[in-house]
Amino acid sequence: MTNALILIIEDEPEIAEILETYFAREGFRVICAGDGPTGLAHHQRLRPDLVVLDIKLPGQDGYEVLAAIRRRGATPVIMVTALAEDLDKLQALRIGADDYVVKPFNPLEVVARARAVLRRTLGRGPETILRLGPLTVDPQAHRAVVETGRGPVPLDLTPTEFRILAHMAASPGRAFARADLVDACLPEGEALDRTVDSHVSNLRRKLAAAGAEGLLSGVRGVGYRLEALDAP
Repeated sequence: MTNALILIIEDEPEIAEILETYFAREGFRVICAGDGPTGLAHHQRLRPDLVVLDIKLPGQDGYEVLAAIRRRGATPVIMVTALAEDLDKLQALRIGADDYVVKPFNPLEVVARARAVLRRTLGRGPETILRLGPLTVDPQAHRAVVETGRGPVPLDLTPTEFRILAHMAASPGRAFARADLVDACLPEGEALDRTVDSHVSNLRRKLAAAGAEGLLSGVRGVGYRLEALDAP
C-alpha cells in the first residue's frame, strides 16, 4: 500500500505541498496537478491508486473531474474542500466520492483516510467479472447487468450500491453482517448500519425491477445474503 500512487488535484500550492509532504513521508508516491484538465490528463496517463480532489478548481471543477473519473472506472477519490455544507458533501458522495474532508484539515487525518480507502480497494486483488445466475458484475468497468428473456438490463446504481453489490457478489451465499458492509463499502462519513439498510433496500428494488427478484435477501439477526438464481 505504501508504494501506491496518489494524485493530488489542488489549485492552492501551499495545500498541495503540505499534502504531498505528508503522503511522501508515509512512503506513498505522489503527483500533483493544479487544475481540472491537468488532473484528468494525469489520471488517464498514470492510473493512480487514489485521487485527492479539491472542488473549486480552474478549468473544470471538482464535481466535473469526479464525474469524468467515474466514467473511466472506480479509482477511489477523496474530496478535500472548503465547502462544508451537507448538500456539497451529498453531491460529491452521489457522484461517487469515497470520502469527504473539509478544510482546514489535519494532514495526518487525510493520510489515514486514504489508507482506509486503499485497504478497501488494493486489498481485494485483481478484479474479475463476477457472474451469479442472471447477474453479471464487472468491477473494472463499474457495470452490472441482469440477463432476462428480453435481453440484458443494465442496473443504474449509485457508487455505494455498486460497491455493496460487487462486494457481496465476490462471496455468493455468504451472510454479510451490516458492520461488514459498512467497513468494506461505505465512505467514512456515511458509516451507519441504518445507512446500509437504505442502500440495500434501494439495491434490492432495482434488482427486482430488472428481473432479479429474490437475488438479494435479508438474513434474520445477521444482515444480507446474495445468492445466484438460475440464468434465464
